Amino acid sequence: MSNIRKVAQLAGVSVATVSRTLKTPDVVSPETRDKVLAAVEQAGYRPNLMAIQFRSRRTNNLVVLVPVIANTFFARVISGIQHTAQAMGYRVLLCNTQGKPETEREYAELVHARQADGVIQLRASNPFGESTLAPTAELMPLVNVCEIVEEASWPTVRIDNRAAARAMTDHLISFGHKRIALIQGPVSSPLTQARMAGYKDALQAAGLNIESNLILPGSFTLDSGSLAAERLIATGNLPTAVFCENDEMAIGAIQCFRKAGLRIPEDISVAGFDDISFAAYCDPPLTTIAQPAEAFGRHAVELMAALLENKRPIQGRHLVLPFELVIRESTAPITVASSAAVLQ
Repeated sequence: MSNIRKVAQLAGVSVATVSRTLKTPDVVSPETRDKVLAAVEQAGYRPNLMAIQFRSRRTNNLVVLVPVIANTFFARVISGIQHTAQAMGYRVLLCNTQGKPETEREYAELVHARQADGVIQLRASNPFGESTLAPTAELMPLVNVCEIVEEASWPTVRIDNRAAARAMTDHLISFGHKRIALIQGPVSSPLTQARMAGYKDALQAAGLNIESNLILPGSFTLDSGSLAAERLIATGNLPTAVFCENDEMAIGAIQCFRKAGLRIPEDISVAGFDDISFAAYCDPPLTTIAQPAEAFGRHAVELMAALLENKRPIQGRHLVLPFELVIRESTAPITVASSAAVLQ
């Protein structure tokens, strides 16, 4: 017996009435609605329960799932979410998930429990469960921003990370750099994969070798940038430029290089990604890719509101926002010194 038929049997109503109750609860009597919803809970009919998002009784609460709340880039996205949500009459329930799927699912349950209307997710993960990648998932109360699920049918907001990483690598190549290291983010992150692809695109287009020993792991943290820089120094064969997949790792790498007696950018150029607030004030100011973080947050809330208020899939729901290559003093044309940097 299918789940919806089981719900109908438990509630003592037709399958059509179950479907109507979940999609448009206001057209059935309160008694029927209560019976159907009780049967839905009893039958464990979670996927269809998400259709309750399109009810008229709204909480005006939005759950925001943030993998690392201390991340300065995410803080700017949250600021955009908060400002827009308040202006549109929504309250924000913020959860620092630490990237844990079980925590994400726990907070997504607030939608099932009618304590929130929708979820804005900043990680490439579906908090409602992988089963909701089905066609009906486009009606889910979910907006994915920054790091997105590529096959998502729900609304998403991002930049073209591959194109942005290629633009940065092209910038370094234009300065004469031929051996360019890449410090990556977490291997499982779609951002890491897209940015590495852009890096490789640029090297291949320029006829340069892709040296596997110049691609180092990181975790989008200051410490991981510093550790990767130490590993480069330990090889005794430094590249002339380093592209870090976020600004925090770039700042960590710069500090490590300077402690080792290297000058930035005279001995080695360093570039980042994100344009966090510290990027313009570190020593030297950091060349980076500027992402419109606050706009990410604003568009995420606007897409969620459109999804909830229109009660149907929305047009243009996959937004790709522009990025900007910001050139500062941490990168420079290759010199004789940087082409043969020797640690004293």
